[in-house]
Amino acid sequence: MNRREFIRNNAAFGIGAGLPSGWIELLRQQGGFPPVRRLTNGPKHHWFGYYDKWQVDPANRYVLGMEVDFEGRSPNPDDVLKVGMIDLHDKDRWIELGESRSWGWQQGCMLQWIPGSADEVIWNDRQDGQFVSIIMNVHTRKKRILPKPIYTISPDATWAVGLDFGRLQDLRPGYGYKGVPDPYQSMKAPEKTGIYRIDLKTGKDELIIPYAACAALPHQGEDVSTYWHWYNHLLISPDSKRFIFLNRWRKERIIDPGKGFITRMFTADKNGKNQYVLDPSGYTSHFVWRDHQHVCAWTRPANQPDGFYLLKDLTQDVTPVGKGVMVLNGHNTYLPKQHNAWILNDCYPQGADRFQVPYLYNVASNQRIDIGRFHSPNAYKGEWRCDLHPRSSPDGKMVIIDSTHEGLGRQLYLIDISKLVG
Repeated sequence: MNRREFIRNNAAFGIGAGLPSGWIELLRQQGGFPPVRRLTNGPKHHWFGYYDKWQVDPANRYVLGMEVDFEGRSPNPDDVLKVGMIDLHDKDRWIELGESRSWGWQQGCMLQWIPGSADEVIWNDRQDGQFVSIIMNVHTRKKRILPKPIYTISPDATWAVGLDFGRLQDLRPGYGYKGVPDPYQSMKAPEKTGIYRIDLKTGKDELIIPYAACAALPHQGEDVSTYWHWYNHLLISPDSKRFIFLNRWRKERIIDPGKGFITRMFTADKNGKNQYVLDPSGYTSHFVWRDHQHVCAWTRPANQPDGFYLLKDLTQDVTPVGKGVMVLNGHNTYLPKQHNAWILNDCYPQGADRFQVPYLYNVASNQRIDIGRFHSPNAYKGEWRCDLHPRSSPDGKMVIIDSTHEGLGRQLYLIDISKLVG
């Protein structure tokens, strides 16, 4: 393939147009995309889940993953998920670590490395009729149990926040867990449950933002206290001082496929105080902290189109990101060790061929480089869809995705981007 053919064949997917010649030549030599290697094999299914958690250890050797022996249905309370890691230095060997009975297809069991640790991982489980979280040393197998499940961990590894996963499953199936019913199922916005903070050393937890607190706040002048409320997508800021949460609600408790829900993005201090509605639009979707002051999110600000925007915390400053280039909603993060120069992103299945496309976006040049094109079979829809959820290694040179494109069920794949961003 010559340079002209390469640009023409890939223009529809955002590769080539306006890119520096060095990038174009490198991609052309590689057949259009960086090298991809499958890390796991069937017949069992392997994946990691969400995009905003550390999957790879600080030494860029061990890749966390989860394993089950079925697909195509919601997990039942007795379905056991295996937790493990892949050794990139030993022929991608699967090393089993433990198991979980608290998991879903989208975010798994919140498996992740403890920030900064080369030895400890954490995941959610269910024991003695309660959701809990487990911290394990992957080398000694020593573990301790925290009395509450976690959603996200502070970068300084001292605290976490979590929520009622039974209620989340009830109101947003696929994101919460079965097995522990919501004791406040009949209440639209209970006062005795909501977001709690957990001390990772002592396990002590404290309710900091009840559902009733947000339900009592009008939305654009409308009283929303009579709607069904839940929280989702918690994420702590890089300086470990504040966190984001999404407050969502709808009129009926049971999901109506023809109707959606309303979303507003809050930020708050680690104790739940100084809450601020950072995105009041009602349309907040995927997001990530760029730094401790700014959030990059897909949303629809007032009088502006859907797109990615940079929101400055505690203000209403809104700046478009990737205008005309990052035009589809996706799972966005910033590559580490690159000073926020690159955004890693993807898209949902597009067109008749249902291609999912992970890509890198260079902020300074406003250019996009696609790093793959992966077919998603028709069976992967709804709750058990398999989004790519691209995740970077700590050194910013590898991208790990969940994909079904080879017809082997969901498996983990590694994309080598070292020559593109090195």
